[in-house]
Amino acid sequence: MEYQYAQAVEILRRTPTTLTVFLRGLPEAWTTSTEGPSTWSAYDIVGHLLHGEEADWIERTRRILEHGEQQSFDSFDRTAMFERYQGCTLDQLLAAFEQVRANNLATLSEWHITPEKLTRKGMHPALGIVTLSQLLATWVVHDLNHIGQIVEVMSRQYAEAVGPWSAYLAILTRPILTE
Repeated sequence: MEYQYAQAVEILRRTPTTLTVFLRGLPEAWTTSTEGPSTWSAYDIVGHLLHGEEADWIERTRRILEHGEQQSFDSFDRTAMFERYQGCTLDQLLAAFEQVRANNLATLSEWHITPEKLTRKGMHPALGIVTLSQLLATWVVHDLNHIGQIVEVMSRQYAEAVGPWSAYLAILTRPILTE
């Protein structure tokens, strides 16, 4: 599928609500469990998504629109949430994510992203030259990836409880995702 700006925004707009409906009010055993060392819980993932909203997507979009390839993106600390949001409840993280995402989408709307702007290029510190279209498509897939990761880590909490049915549940037999 070719990138479509309006469709992408609709996915981005739905992510906070999707996560809130799915996670709010669940016992901590469901939201703080991991799959082992170097894996993230649903709580950790929401923190990571929030940190991305605060420090990554809009800043990189702005950098492309204002500086193009002349100014490289800042590196993104993918694990900053462990320290940054320590002591926050999941409900606080979900509420903050919803607010910051709404603000970011409003900012994106104010920039009047056109097909011409989508072709503008920026400089990623590890990947090199990228387009605004690629960055915005990655934002969408990043959301979907982490929604899937949340579902996977939660599913694995019942890996033993399902008994022999695990043979029919690919989510329990796929390799474990880290970060």
